[in-house]
Amino acid sequence: MTEYVVKIEKMINEGNGLARLNNIPIFIDGVCPNETVKVKIVKENKNYLLGELVEVVEPSKSRVKPLCSLHNACGSCNWQHIDYQEQLIQKQNIVKETLKKIAGYEGKIDEIISSPLQKEYRCKIQMPVSQTKVSKRILAGYFKKNSHELINIKYCPMQPSIINEINEFIKEQAQELNIQAYDEKKHTGILRHIIYKINSTGTEILISFVINSEVIDTNIKKLAQILFDNYTQIVGVCANLNTKKTNVILGKETKSIVGKSFYTENLSGIKYQISANSFFQVNPLCAEKIFNRVKELISSKISNPTILDAYSGVSSFGIWLSDIASRVVSIEEVESASKDAMANIKLNNIKNLDVVNGDAAIEFQKLIDNDDKFDVSITDPPRKGCTIDSIENIVKLTNKYIVYVSCNVSTLARDMKLLNEKGFKTVFVQPADLFPNTYHVETIALFEKAY
Repeated sequence: MTEYVVKIEKMINEGNGLARLNNIPIFIDGVCPNETVKVKIVKENKNYLLGELVEVVEPSKSRVKPLCSLHNACGSCNWQHIDYQEQLIQKQNIVKETLKKIAGYEGKIDEIISSPLQKEYRCKIQMPVSQTKVSKRILAGYFKKNSHELINIKYCPMQPSIINEINEFIKEQAQELNIQAYDEKKHTGILRHIIYKINSTGTEILISFVINSEVIDTNIKKLAQILFDNYTQIVGVCANLNTKKTNVILGKETKSIVGKSFYTENLSGIKYQISANSFFQVNPLCAEKIFNRVKELISSKISNPTILDAYSGVSSFGIWLSDIASRVVSIEEVESASKDAMANIKLNNIKNLDVVNGDAAIEFQKLIDNDDKFDVSITDPPRKGCTIDSIENIVKLTNKYIVYVSCNVSTLARDMKLLNEKGFKTVFVQPADLFPNTYHVETIALFEKAY
């Protein structure tokens, strides 16, 4: 196969480096900006090529030794080989170029918010489980890049070291208890995933076993009790029941086995109760920076606003902003998250926040029918972004400002274009690095209603 020497221009969305061969773009994994590399072409499309790195001919000044020995195999984080400051530069550029290309936005983009931690920052870890055929050794880790081949992880520098220790302990104990790992091809075995949630101080850990069963196996209960007895940081162990032939990790029902069914996060004195099925930001110390930035933005624009916290989860934004608001309404479909939000109101002694649990479209329509309006609406959707209906509802419910917090700049750009068309102009954009050593980037965008 013919090999080519090319120069990497920059990193692009989805994490590859961009080079050109006869003016045709080549996308290459595992490279750094401004370095010369030898590649072979592994796929040809009409408008671009996919290249595979063969050799780094002239390394970039930003190339560093990865923190993890499995960096090239594991598909979890793919920018460990790039110096952190260069990562921030490239993410800033990705946001700028994506918003320009899709939404036509050419306004100012504030400097990216850096993460306080570049390793051991992940406070939610989901590990699929498998088992060796002969020795029946339990494996848990992450999938190899672009595959369902499991890489057994003993040490991951992105998660707290205590999780690495507990994960090895679980694998050993599960094997001793003869707990069978799930086989997705045969749909046999019991233990599908191990999910860890840990607070930012490492003092509280909640563990969930995702099991291929409608009842909790006796040995799963034994494993939970052994964990609870051996680690004082573990506040509870749960079982999530998922018997479907699916890649979706969680089933609908989660049951507590031992201890609590939630853990508590404390950020600058604000407390959050977070249950096994409830969403909270994976990097809480950087999330705190985002919460504060959003608070600064709103405070600088309007005094004592009414705020709609749409798709609110445990009301992370609503709780944080309640002290600058006259009234906050948090709307959330997931029942466990709404229950957590109610608990968080009590934990923080908040008097001006209402939690509404229900189908978002129905609850939004009720507010619209009642002619309810809010000075500010906040939305923090999943990677797929907002639906057209949800954007239309938020536009109808908002008098002045919409704050959109996104974990996918491509869908943000798509939704930005739609919001602009519906009379909300973009007035502020700022990236934030919730996910160091990966290509993922969070973005805060502020929209103002044009009168």
